[in-house]
Amino acid sequence: MSHEMPIEPQSEVDGEVQTEAEGLWEDDLGTLPDSSRRALLHLIRGPYLSFRLHAQLWSALLRDETAIRTRLNELFLELIVDLAGEVAFVRNVQIDGEDSFPKTVRSAPLTFLDTGMLLVLRQLLLDGDGSERVIIGREDVDEQLEPYRDAAASDPAAFTRRLNASWTNMKKFGVIVDAESEERVEISPVLRLVFGPEEIAAVRDEYRRIAEKGRS
Repeated sequence: MSHEMPIEPQSEVDGEVQTEAEGLWEDDLGTLPDSSRRALLHLIRGPYLSFRLHAQLWSALLRDETAIRTRLNELFLELIVDLAGEVAFVRNVQIDGEDSFPKTVRSAPLTFLDTGMLLVLRQLLLDGDGSERVIIGREDVDEQLEPYRDAAASDPAAFTRRLNASWTNMKKFGVIVDAESEERVEISPVLRLVFGPEEIAAVRDEYRRIAEKGRS
């Protein structure tokens, strides 16, 4: 079973913020100040904007949120902002599940284990009380994916390789970020928002069926 995650590899767009002013170069028709343009660009490039990782851009987003939303809407994108989690991201506009508009941002295809790992990470995040960062180790995730070994790979070595690849993908997508210790990572709060409850329930039911089949 595969899935898609509407994020792209994270790009570096932070830098020294120039003087906030209209007209950043000759014949510049833009009206947003420099930092707000950088916030807009970061959102489009993805995977998300975080106060902890991009404090200046986060401040610019909150200051010019309406203007940034307007520009994103003109590109068929909607802005999702979680003030409590201090993260924001964009996704393609979709009405009633129909693909009525052009796709502006690409979806990242996920493997069977990628999807399973996302489910595990999301549950670990939700198990936190929401007031503190959720820091975990690789072993916390691998042991919960053990029931899917037979469905994911033909032998233990192949399963380990695929687990390693999925862990690398989680870092590439920005779902997990390095913590203070080299052996620990932080789960990004953006994972609370990427999938809706109905979608999560459907995927979890399918994975539960696969795990039960493997034990029978």
